[in-house]
Amino acid sequence: MSAKRASEHLLAHLPFGLVLAIVASGFVRIAQYHWREGTVLIAGALFVAAVLRAVLMPEKAGLLVIRGRAIDVLAYTAFSALILFVSLTIAQGPTG
Repeated sequence: MSAKRASEHLLAHLPFGLVLAIVASGFVRIAQYHWREGTVLIAGALFVAAVLRAVLMPEKAGLLVIRGRAIDVLAYTAFSALILFVSLTIAQGPTG
């Protein structure tokens, strides 16, 4: 594999890496007993995934591509909204 092809292959997975980094920071916040902030970060990561999937071509979106563009954007947005709604409406959490 040539160096150019390898760098193109790596760049195609950069959007997924960005989403994973945001999710990882959410898990860190949850582990630090800031569960609401962590879940909001995870919801934000899904929204970022939706935006990236909407604007990037399938070759550039890498592992964010699951089905068709419309279905992916709809699913990422719906899950993001659902997680955000649940995390912001829970009155009493595990840490009070």
